[in-house]
Amino acid sequence: MRYFPKLKGKKVYLSPINPDDFPLYTKWMNDLAVTVGLGNAAKTISLAVERGFLEKMIREDNHFAIVRVEDDKLLGNVSLMFVDNIHRNAELGLFIGEEEHRGQGYGTEAIELALVHGFRVLNLHNILLRVYSFNEKALGIYEKIGFSVVGRRRRSYFFNGHYYDIVYMDILAEEFDSPLLETVLTEIT
Repeated sequence: MRYFPKLKGKKVYLSPINPDDFPLYTKWMNDLAVTVGLGNAAKTISLAVERGFLEKMIREDNHFAIVRVEDDKLLGNVSLMFVDNIHRNAELGLFIGEEEHRGQGYGTEAIELALVHGFRVLNLHNILLRVYSFNEKALGIYEKIGFSVVGRRRRSYFFNGHYYDIVYMDILAEEFDSPLLETVLTEIT
């Protein structure tokens, strides 16, 4: 078995990252359609570098593979980074690797599962994310989930001859409402 469900939704589940997936992650980390939204489009990532990066992520907590329920297909990654247990906050990051899997609700459900994990398992209170202003689709999805814009770093991301804002959004535990809150963890308790 390559993946082990930690939190399961209807379409996807979150699993520990499998280090043997480094060739696929390397492909994704060299795809401009993926990396421009992650802020690292200028980097070229080798197999060895990506393998090392995945091995580092595996040693840290709260980095998950996004895996499709119906066929155990790896779709991307979602992470809760910079977890601060004293102040009860973290930062969320996500990507879906293949264009054909975007816009199908996989990323939305993965974010909601990560928020369930953050708010109900890790006992966090505030989760932040950063998104570039050109990514209007993502901004709409994050707002639909319950994130609010809390600030902008104006014209601070340069790509393809244009400057874009970095938009900061966050969500508080009491603002997060999802059907997954009632189904994911209640099966256990």
